[in-house]
Amino acid sequence: MSVRRRLFSSLRPLVERFPYMASLYRNVRDEVDFAEQPANTPWSFKMAGNASMAAGTFEPLETQLVRDLLQEADVLVNVGANVGYYCCHALSMGKAVIAFEPIHRNLRYLCKNILVNGWSGAEIYPVALSNRVGVLEIYGSGTGASVIKGWASIPESHVSLVPCSTMDVILGARLKGRRALVLADIEGAEKTMLEGASQMLANEPKPVWLMEICFTENHPGCVNENFQDIFELFWAHGYEALSVEGGMRPVTAADIRRWHDTKSRDFGYVSYLFRPRP
Repeated sequence: MSVRRRLFSSLRPLVERFPYMASLYRNVRDEVDFAEQPANTPWSFKMAGNASMAAGTFEPLETQLVRDLLQEADVLVNVGANVGYYCCHALSMGKAVIAFEPIHRNLRYLCKNILVNGWSGAEIYPVALSNRVGVLEIYGSGTGASVIKGWASIPESHVSLVPCSTMDVILGARLKGRRALVLADIEGAEKTMLEGASQMLANEPKPVWLMEICFTENHPGCVNENFQDIFELFWAHGYEALSVEGGMRPVTAADIRRWHDTKSRDFGYVSYLFRPRP
């Protein structure tokens, strides 16, 4: 960690006690960080905004899975694209990208990472995806921002307003006939996003979905009350569910009921692959 980063880290506990000071601190920190030059990655593209992503140590299991899935895809739809890590992988492989990212800091890095590599073929939408069109409050920043108040103990004062829309409004039936990989990491907002994506769920060929869905992690109520609903929605549309960290073990309705009864999972973690049933 650089001297500058150590300084900012040491100041954070103090300034977070004062909302206006905390906002100023975050703005200054982000401007200083944004000036840093993109780093070379193990995949021969450049990247800024997250040191572990650039170093190749970020989500190694999911990274390899995404690259494998992209081999059979025409387009990556990245919901909660953050600084563009998975967008960079897709673009470096010659795939089209449709990215959704509402957080200003992340959006700047996403654009910077695409520009510095000289890529084209990326559509970027600075909105959060939900089940309605309007405006949402979003708490936090970086990789952990969420529309859920109290998510991961983020201070309620660390809030910003972002536009929201639905996948149906923005994409509609555009991707019919194209093989889509939908990658969603949206910190607890999975159900509302899917409620606004009925057209995508009904598309042919059916997209493959890779989603991060927390069960007990980060939720202010300790348990994700929408967890079962998400899986049932996919099952109703002809999908099977697989636990990525569980060695691609199928997730069944009996598993979900057992997890709700015990308030814990007995295999896997937060990454799930939803693919059309054979």
